[in-house]
Amino acid sequence: MVRIKFCGITNLDDARAAIDAGADMLGFNFFRPSPRFIEPNDAREVIVRLRGERAVGPEPATMVGVFVNELSPEDLARVARETGIDAAQLHGDESDEFCRQLKRLFPELMVIKVLRAGKGFEPEEAARYEVDAIMLDAFHAELRGGTGQIFDWTLGRRTRALVPRLLLAGGLAAENVGQAISEVEPYAVDACSSIESSPGRKDARRMRAFVSAVRSS
Repeated sequence: MVRIKFCGITNLDDARAAIDAGADMLGFNFFRPSPRFIEPNDAREVIVRLRGERAVGPEPATMVGVFVNELSPEDLARVARETGIDAAQLHGDESDEFCRQLKRLFPELMVIKVLRAGKGFEPEEAARYEVDAIMLDAFHAELRGGTGQIFDWTLGRRTRALVPRLLLAGGLAAENVGQAISEVEPYAVDACSSIESSPGRKDARRMRAFVSAVRSS
């Protein structure tokens, strides 16, 4: 079953609504310039509350921290431990060596390296990274995620064959996610701007529609 990640969670109500809609993974953006930025301490409070409320029941959602060009693997690992996230999504220019060092420091942490599938991207680039998963997102000259733009999904399918798990992002919405899943067959799909009423504010109806489209694909 394809997993569903909703990114850009900024508050407890949206986090609850995302899980109630059927999300398997929640993304908390620790990149300060982002309109979806959340302070790590605030993210920790949301995560603790969610885990306390949902201690019994289905498999808990995976909590993902989104990072962009942290100073060092040590700094990132410290934030990961303090916030209680399960996975780190590296959305900057982190090297393969940075990823390896992070994994050595924090073996239990799922490491997801994001690559932007812009002009000149070659799927073989993804195979260089010793990580748990690769995410492909659309290229944007200024934004790091949440662009609402789609890229060539044939690149996704080619990349999927080269990596342990592929997460697909970039302009996914209820209207097109079924086709994306059919063409790429990813481990997970990631939505952000298409499930919002405004940047950083989620729309419960749109989240439910997205989940329904994924589950019926």
